[in-house]
Amino acid sequence: MTNYWPEFLLVALAHLVAVASPGPDFAMVLRQSITFGRRPAIWTSIGIGMGIFLHVAYSLLGIGLLVRSSVLAFNILKWLGAIYLAWIGQKALRARPFVNGTAAGGNATAGAVGAQPPPGRRAAFVTGFLTNALNPKATLFFVSLFSVVINPRTPVIVQSAYGVWMALATMGWFTLVSLFFSQERVRAAFLRCGHWFERAMGVILLALGLRLALATAR
Repeated sequence: MTNYWPEFLLVALAHLVAVASPGPDFAMVLRQSITFGRRPAIWTSIGIGMGIFLHVAYSLLGIGLLVRSSVLAFNILKWLGAIYLAWIGQKALRARPFVNGTAAGGNATAGAVGAQPPPGRRAAFVTGFLTNALNPKATLFFVSLFSVVINPRTPVIVQSAYGVWMALATMGWFTLVSLFFSQERVRAAFLRCGHWFERAMGVILLALGLRLALATAR
């Protein structure tokens, strides 16, 4: 096993750079942390980490190469991801001002930032999982990692261990992000902007969806 430490360190470094780069996962965890609080954000982070297992599994099975080489398969994946982000983004854009306990227009507080009913564990988990699993850029990253960085002669059990590390590291990273941004003082600073924060997150998610829609396999 010691012979694989240099390769593991290279994999871990490449993954660290990728997971720390701003993207759909970070934007989703930020929104969950500020809008709903710590618990939903952490469950979203766990879902994102579990999405890594999906990428690792099809990379080990060689299915990822099919997605990368097939224009149709890649386009289906990217459009599903783009539509999902756009769906969440448009919901955020519809956030209304919070005035005297109700949203503007007389609606209940569910339309106001911080007043929306927080998603349950399953819903938050699914949100994180789909955000990561439907990201074609993540697909390309893991396919490249397993086909270029990792030696094909590395035993499958060792490659699987790399995958477990990346999934756990992803969960750990986004859990730390959740813990930071869900602090009351941090949330309060963002929520002073009220519905404008939620609308800004909607614009960001729509922009990320558009970026996915325009993504190419090469």
